[in-house]
Amino acid sequence: MALFSGPLPLIPVPTANRRDGEPVEKTPSVVALGGGHGLSASLSALRLLTQDLTAVVTVADDGGSSGRLRRELGVLPPGDLRMALAALCDDTDWGRTWRDVMQHRFTSTEGVDGSLDNHALGNLLIVTLWELLGDPVAGLQWAGALLGARGKVVPMASVPLTIEGDILTESGGGLRVKTIVGQAQLAVAAEGGNVSNVRLLPEAAPACKDALEAIELADWVILGPGSWYTSVLPHLLLPELRDALCRTSAKRCLTMNMTNDTKETQGMTAVDHLAVIKRYAPEFTVDVVLADPAVVGDRAQFEAAVAGMGGRAVLGKVGSSTGKPVHDPLRLATAYKDMFGEN
Repeated sequence: MALFSGPLPLIPVPTANRRDGEPVEKTPSVVALGGGHGLSASLSALRLLTQDLTAVVTVADDGGSSGRLRRELGVLPPGDLRMALAALCDDTDWGRTWRDVMQHRFTSTEGVDGSLDNHALGNLLIVTLWELLGDPVAGLQWAGALLGARGKVVPMASVPLTIEGDILTESGGGLRVKTIVGQAQLAVAAEGGNVSNVRLLPEAAPACKDALEAIELADWVILGPGSWYTSVLPHLLLPELRDALCRTSAKRCLTMNMTNDTKETQGMTAVDHLAVIKRYAPEFTVDVVLADPAVVGDRAQFEAAVAGMGGRAVLGKVGSSTGKPVHDPLRLATAYKDMFGEN
């Protein structure tokens, strides 16, 4: 049931500081793919560089507030979409306030089993817009207009996805394979063994048409950073999306994480991360792989692996000065700006 009768709101675009008659500097059209905190980091950097930015977000989350809404209402999990919108908010009073509103989580009084406990308000707002408009992309655009988001957010698929994988574990009787179903479980599965044979269900799920169009028209496509098996790889497991990423005339950048040893990638090196991409999407090539020198290990080996994917390695200090294994948005923005200027 559509209750809105006016035209879809346009997300405001900042006006460049220039004198009358001077041409407006064209910024690149960029598509960033991923989910969770990794995508938030790249969006926080990219919104400083371009006025034409689209986030393509994973929709396989089945934990926490998103998982509850997905199960109870049959909607796309909104959590990663909410985080992407929040990352696109300006550093103004309006932007910071709405970012905090979207990220706010309710906490029930101690001893009370409340229905709103741990729900993020932004998740509820997004699902409300979806129910009123009957269109996930339109709902996200209305949410973006409210926040003053500097970019567009779309889901990678038009239906909720389930991610599953096999875990090779060692038991008293030798090696055995255990299938883990669901993003929340798979994200921590490597603590018990090596992740292999990751897949998306349904296998031939339809990709979001807006995502496919954005990738086709982009100047740059940036995949990662993010949880490798549950946020980065899924974009290459969805057939229509993988085909679009391989066919696009855009330059392709793969951004490495600030740590290789996460709960789902324990014991893996940076080269191992590249091997995962090549295994599941051998036809996918890159122009650039961006990495902090602290995580590449053997530089010659890493550069050779990048060359095997058709690209070149760009190494730069993009990590936080706090020492935490996360990207610094300003350092990452500088690296992306240099990268855009060189190509």
